[in-house]
Amino acid sequence: MAGEQVTFGTLLRELRLAASLTIEGLAETSGVSVRGIGDLERGRRAAPQRRTVAALADGLGLGDAERERLLAAARTGRVPGYSPAGVRSFPRGIDDFIGREHEFKQLVDLAQRAAVDGGDGDGPRGHAGPTVVVISGPPGAGKTTLALQAAQEVAGAFPHGQLVVDLRGMADEPAGPAELVLGVLKALQVADRDLARVGPEGHPELYRHLLADQRCLLVLDNARDEAQVRPLLPSAGTGMVLVTSRRMLTGLDSVRRLPLGELGPQEATTLLAGLVGADRAAADPAALAEVAELCGHLPLALRVAGNWLATRTGWSVRRLADRLAREDRRLNVLSAGDVHVSAAFELSYQQLTTTAARLFRRLALVPGTDTSPAAAARLVGQDLFDTEDTLEELVETGLLGSNGTRYRLHDLLRLYARTRLTAEESAADADAARAALHSWLLETATVAGRWYEPDYGAPPADWAGDVDLSSADLARAWLQAEGDNWLAAYRTAAANGDHTTVVEVAEALHWFSDQWIFWGHWTEVFGTAARSAQALGDPLVEATQLNYHAWALSMIDGRHQDSLERAAQALAAAERAQDLDQQAWAHTYQYSAYRRIGDFDRSMEHTLRATELFEAGGDLNGALQARFALSALLVETDRPAEALTRFAETFAFIEESGDRIAPHVARFSLIQMHTTSSMAHRRLGEWDSAVDHLRTALELSRDNPGIASRTFNILGHTLLQAGRSGPAREAFLSCVAVGPEADPSGVADAREQLALLDAAPEPSPGDSSP
Repeated sequence: MAGEQVTFGTLLRELRLAASLTIEGLAETSGVSVRGIGDLERGRRAAPQRRTVAALADGLGLGDAERERLLAAARTGRVPGYSPAGVRSFPRGIDDFIGREHEFKQLVDLAQRAAVDGGDGDGPRGHAGPTVVVISGPPGAGKTTLALQAAQEVAGAFPHGQLVVDLRGMADEPAGPAELVLGVLKALQVADRDLARVGPEGHPELYRHLLADQRCLLVLDNARDEAQVRPLLPSAGTGMVLVTSRRMLTGLDSVRRLPLGELGPQEATTLLAGLVGADRAAADPAALAEVAELCGHLPLALRVAGNWLATRTGWSVRRLADRLAREDRRLNVLSAGDVHVSAAFELSYQQLTTTAARLFRRLALVPGTDTSPAAAARLVGQDLFDTEDTLEELVETGLLGSNGTRYRLHDLLRLYARTRLTAEESAADADAARAALHSWLLETATVAGRWYEPDYGAPPADWAGDVDLSSADLARAWLQAEGDNWLAAYRTAAANGDHTTVVEVAEALHWFSDQWIFWGHWTEVFGTAARSAQALGDPLVEATQLNYHAWALSMIDGRHQDSLERAAQALAAAERAQDLDQQAWAHTYQYSAYRRIGDFDRSMEHTLRATELFEAGGDLNGALQARFALSALLVETDRPAEALTRFAETFAFIEESGDRIAPHVARFSLIQMHTTSSMAHRRLGEWDSAVDHLRTALELSRDNPGIASRTFNILGHTLLQAGRSGPAREAFLSCVAVGPEADPSGVADAREQLALLDAAPEPSPGDSSP
């Protein structure tokens, strides 16, 4: 159209097509490389110098008018998007940039510091050198967007030039350092005669000298590796370089690192709301949050989903949420126009080594959210240390997250890995890898759990599982870290009818369950084991697992009537097996359930019967529980003085029994005894003694967050009853601060009490007594 400005690349393509030439054909007639012509037409590199334009014109066979038109386009369009000297040259930014406030502020602060100090502030004024920041993260994390937003914000601090260089790191043939150096020199308007004078071998020195003398801002976008970036980093000067890469580029020295992950939930929903419109977002905020969650809070996926909805105004947010909920179709749904989330993943995947690609695919078989090197090794049959190296390769490429000890696939990357596993490996190979992982998880869970079983303890000398289980604390840490994974393997074993393994694992974890009491899955674990035990047809095994299930139903779920029914079934099985211990335990769990529903007469009957059976069977661990039960029942029936006498006898019983009672069993019992002794002292109005017992219980429960949270809550109420609201507040705050392993009901109550304390009048000066 007359008068319309045409970019050099667009005009070159029009003239080439008019001449009926392919890019290869024009390269042959002009002497300009195929890649050079392709980059020019796509606007990936600056318009060329006059001699290159002349060569292209000759190759196209242009007349004088068309030749002059091409030269004019080169003059006016030199560096479209890359003509920065003294001006802003960045591509159009994102108007609805959301989130990354902390990272954005870091970049702006670094730029301002560089402008004031002449560097990044780590050295004397004028000698600190350029500031270099590597922004890394998985595909779709918004690295380029953040870099450009920050660069636009701070461009004024770099008056000699602001330049964006696309390193094309994900291309099959990424740009080489020599080509990139030359491109930057031309973009900074270095004269052709100066370039010719020093020759190609002098370009790097000229590049370094130029950037050392000028305050420039470079954005080196989409770097492939260190070798591509290193020659582009100025060694001196007062400029700033932002490097974006999917890789962490750990080989680069003297750089600052800014890793990016997914957005926070609030940031993600805010971004989506801006894309779909406030009215649609407000119409169904739950669906909006669900879409954000299903996008894994990944910026690229969020933008695709938001743009998808923005172009389908008749669709509700709920309709998209329902489509995304199908895992097998989620990646297909996350496509908008020519933007596909899976395509971004594919570029990184194709650059992996064969070994890394295999492990990446098989990580989709991990049932939980993260894994360890030892577990990953089972997926590929690799040596542990080799597996660690492969995992770190995946971390380096941005396809895997790590906190130093455990590794996590982003939700969408997990789905992509699953598609590659299906496409590239047989179902038999995938099943074998999954079975190897599950077998190892259950075997290790059994060995770890037995640290807490009175008749076991440390792993056998010949056990080799690539996991350090040399102490009970290490065993506990492994069981908790791999909880989601071994639970999934446990469910699979039950579904496959491997009842022996199910019962063996549950048996090994019986006493450990006290250490992680509010995990939330013990009722399922022991209920599953009870069904497997019934399938095995062994009445003793059945009685044992039914008893464990009865404990979980009452102690954890508060389903006391269901617990009574289960304990009665356990008693019947134990009587068929003629086993006194399991009969005693069945009475113990009935005592516990009856006590919790306030039927103290029946509770006392079962307590006394359990005591007789434990003594007859010689079970010290059980006898200890029965002694405690009787004392606790005395407290409940308002006989505190008698209860304290019984407690004193039971404390002495533990002391006399020594190591015949497992240490962790003794400790857990002592916690319960001190807590219940505190209740007895409260009923007697002996507040100091009540508080002392609870503080002793807290000291003993320092390694058991669930019980500690419950004890903090009890301490808070005790202090309130004693008229000590200041220390009570501290106790409730400590309860809330315990974390995810805390007793949920205790934390909820502590929050309620804190709210009441906040609404109460200010305490008197003497209220802070301990």
